[in-house]
Amino acid sequence: MAKRTRAKRKQKTETNAIDEIEAPPAERIYQVIQSIPAGSVATYGQVADLAGLPRGARRVGRALSNLPKGSRLPWYRVLNASGRSSLPPAGAKRQYDALRDEGVAVVGGRVSLKNFRWQLDP
Repeated sequence: MAKRTRAKRKQKTETNAIDEIEAPPAERIYQVIQSIPAGSVATYGQVADLAGLPRGARRVGRALSNLPKGSRLPWYRVLNASGRSSLPPAGAKRQYDALRDEGVAVVGGRVSLKNFRWQLDP
């Protein structure tokens, strides 16, 4: 009987591993980003945590890279853990310009997360 239990556990573990490989829940990521208020920023890791994807910062980046052209999602409000853009120079300039338009100070290519990070109300 113990062998059957182990086999079932192994099968269940393998099924869970396959579920983890599935496409990320981009809709939850997009909902979190849509919730970031103007004048605030969030990090990739923060968005992942709020979307229920702990340690899923790269998934957030992938979801953002797959946004359709013309999307109105405020993608520019998402920065890396250092408060910097993760985009190439032309994209970073566009991102920083959009943030400045919302009143976010960008100094030396960096946003102060202490001052502008989105804080959820307790």
